[in-house]
Amino acid sequence: MKLLRLKDRVLPGLPLTLGFTVLYLSLIVLIPLMALAIRSAGLSASEWWLTVTNARVLAAYKLSLLTSLFAAIVNLVFGLLLAWVLVRYRFPGKRIVDGLIDLPFALPTAVAGIALTTIYAPNGWVGSLLEPLGIKAAYSPLGITIALIFIGIPFVVRTVQPVLQDMESDMEEAAVLLGSYRWRIFRKIILPELIPPLLTGFALAFARGIGEYGSVVFISGNMPMKTEITPLLIITKLEQYEYNQAAAIAVGLLLISFLLLLLINVLQRWSNRRQSPIRKGG
Repeated sequence: MKLLRLKDRVLPGLPLTLGFTVLYLSLIVLIPLMALAIRSAGLSASEWWLTVTNARVLAAYKLSLLTSLFAAIVNLVFGLLLAWVLVRYRFPGKRIVDGLIDLPFALPTAVAGIALTTIYAPNGWVGSLLEPLGIKAAYSPLGITIALIFIGIPFVVRTVQPVLQDMESDMEEAAVLLGSYRWRIFRKIILPELIPPLLTGFALAFARGIGEYGSVVFISGNMPMKTEITPLLIITKLEQYEYNQAAAIAVGLLLISFLLLLLINVLQRWSNRRQSPIRKGG
């Protein structure tokens, strides 16, 4: 029976598939990253450190990381609400709304940036309403966050939505019959199952926000030390033929992003292990 199963496998054995996987990852991910690190090695250790700790670079790091973090947190909340509505309720135009969720994937980022700038500029539809209130959306960190929310919301919705669809309602119905309140049911039964996909969606939205360029460059205003994001600073260094410095800045951002994403993955694994005994016991 075991030999029969091995022969009936659609894909070839482990050595070939593993070799193809390693080759693919090497060509697409590892080799470009190694080339980036090698390029930054053109600077001495002191020059590399001075480059990544420059005040302008640190300001760009801070802006990119904070706006990406805030945008990912907003998407975490509203992405969950959107996924919940799309799965648990029926209403006219539901398929249209479901399709619009993927619009940031299909829309070119430059087009998204121009559209958001037009809307949130001081003379735009929304910006003209915010301006009398003293709220400056475009050409500010708030505008950058809005752009990152726009391009990041599908990641959370599309990771949470399948889990909600596959979630059985037996335990919820039993809890209702036992007299539990809705908030308690959500907190004790539903939310624990959603934590892993929420963390995945958060990580994807955060990672996309850190490296986003096209939708942000128009609405940010690109003012050094104020609204200059790290990808724009890297492009500026490349245009000035400072390739080693651009690579050093990119490596610094890569290291910071890797550590943050590693932390998120550790939390996700911890959450999965914590939920496994509960599922087995249930």
